Amino acid sequence: MIRSFGVVSAVLVSAVVLSACTVSVQGTPLGAGRVLNPDNQEDIDTSFINNTDGGEIDKLAGTVVKDVEKFWEDGYPATFDGKRWEPLRGGYYSVDTSDKAAPPPPCTDQASDVEGNAFYCPSADVIAWDRASLLPVLKEKFGEAAVMLVLAHEMGHAVQRRAGITQQKQRSDPQRYPTILLESQADCYAGSFVRWVSDGKAANLRLDRESLDPALEAMVLFKDPVGTEQTAEGAHGDAFDRVSAFQDGFEKGAKLCSEITVDNRVFTQRGFISRQDEATGGNLPFDQAVQQLEPDLNAFMKSAADKLGKQWPTPKLDKVTSAPRCSKGDQGPVAYCPDDKTIDMQTKGKLTDLHTKIGDWATGTIVSSRYAVGLLAVLDKPLTGAEAQRTVLCVSGAYSKFLLTREGNGVFTLSPGDLDEAVQVLLGYDYPARDVDGKAPATGFERVAAFRTGAVDGLNACDLR
Repeated sequence: MIRSFGVVSAVLVSAVVLSACTVSVQGTPLGAGRVLNPDNQEDIDTSFINNTDGGEIDKLAGTVVKDVEKFWEDGYPATFDGKRWEPLRGGYYSVDTSDKAAPPPPCTDQASDVEGNAFYCPSADVIAWDRASLLPVLKEKFGEAAVMLVLAHEMGHAVQRRAGITQQKQRSDPQRYPTILLESQADCYAGSFVRWVSDGKAANLRLDRESLDPALEAMVLFKDPVGTEQTAEGAHGDAFDRVSAFQDGFEKGAKLCSEITVDNRVFTQRGFISRQDEATGGNLPFDQAVQQLEPDLNAFMKSAADKLGKQWPTPKLDKVTSAPRCSKGDQGPVAYCPDDKTIDMQTKGKLTDLHTKIGDWATGTIVSSRYAVGLLAVLDKPLTGAEAQRTVLCVSGAYSKFLLTREGNGVFTLSPGDLDEAVQVLLGYDYPARDVDGKAPATGFERVAAFRTGAVDGLNACDLR
């Protein structure tokens, strides 16, 4: 059984990226950087890669692979109780999927089987990649860090095999080893490697935090289709699950990744529960979404304030035609107004564009973050600064968790794909994170991490007391 990062064709990659680039809104988009260290780059020998053409893509892939090998050579004993790392016995394969006559790698019948893909095959103990229509597209659209992330994920599957998670074990106990768990663990291992690179420990690679954002955007592209059940064969996870696993590895290390099980890992991916929800892709029209959000957010914030001994004022939601300017800084298309304790929302333009291009929980994430600023005000907490920015995102994430886990007939709740929409807006734009001075964390990685705190652990994790 082949373990892949996820399959997507170059045509789809281009289509998605071009579509995303037409979003005519202003935010804080970040560019893709390089990961090859210019201070330590001699002519890279790609001869260890089977079927290589010696070109730039294989040089990049080969450099990544060598540093990933070194990471596990050093880190595997500490992660797995002193056991030594075993190099891949089958090696690495580069595949020219544009050439019908190109030799196929092990575990496939023809080169075209690898199109748009990179994979680890445990039976042959090999890693293979499409050098024609996957890695070049990732590099061009998302930066070299995306290539690094994909290949580190595949090495994560090789780690699993060495740690004893075999095909036989998965077949005999699929409930204990569902595919989504194994993919999440591989994403986590990739995160731990990327942190090692980011900390300056790699010989040939380097990474600044800004380059992480486009790499995570690539991970969003490889999420499962909206509505996929987490128990589905081959499920990799939704964008929130995948980014969460990566960030866990990045922040907490490979040891935590090795301990991921069905008992301690909660996945947000789920199928549609109604035909109507499926027919709309889980998205409400803008006006209907706002109509349901306003009373529900007020009820959520009132409950939070009550528990902390404060009174929620039920701020008026004013719909305005121009960008709100009721505070010192630009909060974006929705703003909490400190002077009169109201919330101003621009009903046409930036917010509606994001609603259309990303989905209704782009709107939900932004709007709930402004109510979160209002909660900080009620609690007499600062409305500016890094702590305020993180707390606002945490509270917004906690509201998403509340909706995701809410039960009952006809209640307002999240649909499949909504948390993916939150991830997309947080990676691409800083609106939900802005304080009343218009300041926000510089990277989407930081914004997603703060949002995840609330979305995973709930309101108690937001340090509101």
